[in-house]
Amino acid sequence: MVGYGEDILVLAIEQAKRQYSWMPSIAEFLQLMDQCQQDFGLLAPEQAYAEACRHASAPSHHAWSHAAVYHAGRATGWFELKSLPRQATQPRFNQHYKLLCQRVLAGENLDSVEQPVLAAPNNDNLFALTEQWAQAMGLSPEAGQSALYFLHLPQGSPLRLRLQLISAEKHSVLNIPTNVEQLRKQLD
Repeated sequence: MVGYGEDILVLAIEQAKRQYSWMPSIAEFLQLMDQCQQDFGLLAPEQAYAEACRHASAPSHHAWSHAAVYHAGRATGWFELKSLPRQATQPRFNQHYKLLCQRVLAGENLDSVEQPVLAAPNNDNLFALTEQWAQAMGLSPEAGQSALYFLHLPQGSPLRLRLQLISAEKHSVLNIPTNVEQLRKQLD
């Protein structure tokens, strides 16, 4: 029964009373405990631990089965889950997960896991602005799109920075804007 909270144990006993006329086997009782936990959207501790370990490299980019799994992983430490052996991390994870499950079973809503979202640039408007810029600079639309392609990539990304440098070197006589706001100012 390690890894299960007292609340789950009580719920499983009540379920066993309703479902079985005789005492269930240990395997059947463990299944009941898993079912009780799953009724709240919670995974069994072993499954929760496996999910946390699988996604410890990029926890904010995963759609977690339940916020309790994420918070138990965070409390245990993402680096530890990635790098330490199971014997060192699973007991700590199970302890955190058990406490979080008890809070959920008591009716508490855990903070949801926020997924980072990159704002997508308005590419239709950007294409039109780039063509206007190319015309103002005396370039073909294709050459303008090639020179300012980096503006379509997320700001701060390594690829955008590299392509921006290449464009600035290739078109050193032109005033290459570094962002859409500068592009708009050049066109005004």
